[in-house]
Amino acid sequence: QPTISEHTNLTIIAGRHPVVERVLSPATPFTPNDSFFSDDEKMHIITGPNMAGKSCYLRQVGLIVLLAQIGCFVPAESADIGLVDRIFTRVGAQDNISAGESTFLVEMQEAANIMNNATSRSLLLLDEVGRGTATFDGISIAWAIAEHVHDITHSRMLFATHYHELTSLSDHLTRASNYKVEVQEVQ
Repeated sequence: QPTISEHTNLTIIAGRHPVVERVLSPATPFTPNDSFFSDDEKMHIITGPNMAGKSCYLRQVGLIVLLAQIGCFVPAESADIGLVDRIFTRVGAQDNISAGESTFLVEMQEAANIMNNATSRSLLLLDEVGRGTATFDGISIAWAIAEHVHDITHSRMLFATHYHELTSLSDHLTRASNYKVEVQEVQ
């Protein structure tokens, strides 16, 4: 049973993704994950290889927060969640060819919506922002979004990326921290 509080912190101990956990075979158990946000650490920049679980982790945190906010039990050992006014996501690559919208355009429209509407009580889940364009442009866009969230909206944000250059944001942004998803192959 999660605790919902007035603060903007977020602590999830041994959280699990309920859908992924359900479809895994008993021989492949879900590996639980912890999540911590505080006034001193509001932005997590997450790197790691493809198929390591970055996107699953973002979705897991979003689902746990949503379930807690609507009064449900959550798949975690414990959870203390500060009130969230909105959950914004930018996950997945989609285009809208019939409307003449490229993957990049759709991504930028969604990012603009997030930047224009997020508050200090929002939770942002951004996965691979900037991948729909050239590498340098993508890094610049992702960097600018991170700075805006850090300096203007003060939202809690999980930012998964393959742009390792973004890890240097933690040197410039006081409430940003780097996290890395690692994979271990077991025979």
